[in-house]
Amino acid sequence: MPEPDSAASDLLYEVEGGIGRVTFNRPQARNALTFAMYERLVQICDAANDDRSLKVLILTGQGDKAFAAGTDINQFRAFRTPQDALDYESRIDRILSALEACRVPTIAAIAGACTGGGAGIAACCDLRIAAANARFGFPIARTLGNCLSMASLSRLAALIGPARVKDLVFTARLVESEEAARIGLLNEVVKDFPALQRRAGELAELIAGNAPLTLRATKEALRRLQIRLSREEGEDLILMCYMSRDFREGMDAFLNKRQPQWAGE
Repeated sequence: MPEPDSAASDLLYEVEGGIGRVTFNRPQARNALTFAMYERLVQICDAANDDRSLKVLILTGQGDKAFAAGTDINQFRAFRTPQDALDYESRIDRILSALEACRVPTIAAIAGACTGGGAGIAACCDLRIAAANARFGFPIARTLGNCLSMASLSRLAALIGPARVKDLVFTARLVESEEAARIGLLNEVVKDFPALQRRAGELAELIAGNAPLTLRATKEALRRLQIRLSREEGEDLILMCYMSRDFREGMDAFLNKRQPQWAGE
């Protein structure tokens, strides 16, 4: 795992006027997320819960090429045992749950690719706005051959419905911004990256001026309304995918930039 200063430079955080801004800062890797970046995001959410001067959090990616293009593939290379797979999904669920339950409203400001773990983070935010070049999806059925956790599937189904979740995962396609807005993945689309940054700031200012307890109660009530199955109820599905020959094949194909040969085992 990278040293703490590396995590701090890979995931930037600044607060001004009661508005916090989190920036995924690995543009050379399309802002792909390391475990250290995930953990820093939890630390920021924990700090936000204790900081009453903070009103809103904006999450965005550095540059206009990607919000975040999933978990850095190198994080999977050490997987050897069933417990490795369960620990990974448990960690991701813990991190996404911390973001989802964060006391203040969260805004995902998305430009470019928003995929895999990045799309999972965006789905946990309260509002999602995007530049016209945004593309959203979970292309795991053509990349690694892994699967989403029960919690992630529950969130997505609550956002866009089970049929559209199946469409996204089964086709492994990336949804363009216009369609994403139409099906409820995005609240708003603006022209380009500079317009996105301006609009995120304007929206954060507007929300920051509203009654914080009303916002907090509404956010928490809607979170509680979501259907939630225990992590154990999905462990068999996690192990089926992550311990498979297909997952190892998908990872090798991804790293060597070739098409995977799926065997279904």
